[in-house]
Amino acid sequence: MSVYIEPIRFAFLFFPFIAFLFTLPYLFHQYHKYGSVLLRRAVIVYSFILYLICIYFLVILPLPSREYVQSLNTEWVQLTPFAFVRDFILKSSFIWNDPSTYLTALKEEYFYQVFYNILLTIPFGIYLRYYFNCSFKKTFILTFLLTLFFEGTQLSGLYGIYPRPYRLFDIDDLFLNTLGGIIGYGITPLLSHFMPDRKTLDELSYRKGKKISILRRSMASWIDLFSVGVITFLLSLIGIKNFFLQYIFSIILIFMIVPIFCKGYTFGKNLMNIKLVSLEENEAKWYQYVIRYGILYLLFLPIPFYFLFIISIFGIYNINTFIFLALLFVIAVFSFLFFLHFCYSLFTKKLFWYERLSQTKNISTIVVEVEDEEYSSATM
Repeated sequence: MSVYIEPIRFAFLFFPFIAFLFTLPYLFHQYHKYGSVLLRRAVIVYSFILYLICIYFLVILPLPSREYVQSLNTEWVQLTPFAFVRDFILKSSFIWNDPSTYLTALKEEYFYQVFYNILLTIPFGIYLRYYFNCSFKKTFILTFLLTLFFEGTQLSGLYGIYPRPYRLFDIDDLFLNTLGGIIGYGITPLLSHFMPDRKTLDELSYRKGKKISILRRSMASWIDLFSVGVITFLLSLIGIKNFFLQYIFSIILIFMIVPIFCKGYTFGKNLMNIKLVSLEENEAKWYQYVIRYGILYLLFLPIPFYFLFIISIFGIYNINTFIFLALLFVIAVFSFLFFLHFCYSLFTKKLFWYERLSQTKNISTIVVEVEDEEYSSATM
């Protein structure tokens, strides 16, 4: 059993790194499509990723040394169909007319290798039918292709890393693994009684997407600020070297000009299905964008940069100590007050101060048809 447990242990150790790389694209997709991230859906998706890592490691691990593989002279291809049946009958302890041999035969490698090959892909068939809503035909094809990928990985000597295959390419594995996927497809209805179906998950996600979470708003802002960074970089390429001019132009373009012409959408808000409107949920006026984003991105948030700019003008050694400490104190007070206001607005679900001054708010533009009813979402 250790030959199977060790690869699974490595898969669990490796999983956090893969999950970290997957999380950001997953959040973008979920917020763009549903407007929310549902915990139950995330558990299913991440468990599927963990499962794929486990079965991949079971296929390739343990990794032998190159010298060991170089010295191998065993067969590396088995192309006789159903050879596992012959091996079980001829090489195991199984005697058909002697029931006392049955249990012993089931403990031998000629049986458990077949059993584990089938068991390997049963969860794959379950995931395909339960979460991805795959048909029988599609489940059959995808399971076969997955198995073919694994066998090709073995046949290639782990993509050419080894001078020759260190594991046997067995045509029976194609059949047994594909059979496992089919079995998984067949037993899925029995398991579905204990779990919400995909339609229910989608409905819950869309309903939750009627509200705009802080993380969803933050991701929209990150996309917009990334756009600001790109514009700033392009301006530097065309000869505009002053950082403050680059920053001001980029902010005006991304947060004022774009939403004016796109009727309340910035690049980030469009991807996150968020729209900026007036408090009456009408289209915001041009000056409301200027007030909202001018206060936030041109006056308040750049305060530390203005502080550094003043220092760069006078020089760290020439600036008066009192002025230096006063500026530092102002920044600390503003930051603390902003943090307190952020927490207060977050927990009370009230508008932020710059939203009240500009008389604007965000609404969710997620629209979905569920059971012939259209749900259009709006929130602060």
